[in-house]
Amino acid sequence: MHIERADLGDAGDILALIKRAFTPVAEQYGDPDLPPLAETLDQHREVYARGIVLKAVENGRIIGSVQGIPQTDGTCYVARLVVDPAFQGRGIGRALAADLESHFPDATCFSLFTGDRSDASIALYRSLGYDETRREFVNQRLTLVWMEKRR
Repeated sequence: MHIERADLGDAGDILALIKRAFTPVAEQYGDPDLPPLAETLDQHREVYARGIVLKAVENGRIIGSVQGIPQTDGTCYVARLVVDPAFQGRGIGRALAADLESHFPDATCFSLFTGDRSDASIALYRSLGYDETRREFVNQRLTLVWMEKRR
């Protein structure tokens, strides 16, 4: 497995991966309309102009991805850290998160959110040095857990 920067030619495959990875999450939360599942290809392509999209590749197949979007305050917003369900538990998400940080050497903070019932994700982010900063009630099914990692 290796990690490299994705380009617009990868957008369709990465969006399909995002939808595969978030389908079990949507089932867990009882919400088939989670934003990652509703995202269009055009919306996904916009991220490539605003930030960096990385992909994890094994045998020519994209098996993971993460997005980093720089903010004006020195923060890098981390989004859509996904690993193909068939490849989870092998350290790919951890490697993607670490590699993303190297692409933003001037960032003073990395910020992200996950769902309050996503225990594995919360544990991963904590192990990577992220601390919970706040919780945001969305609806009866979902509360967002915002986390940050300061440099």
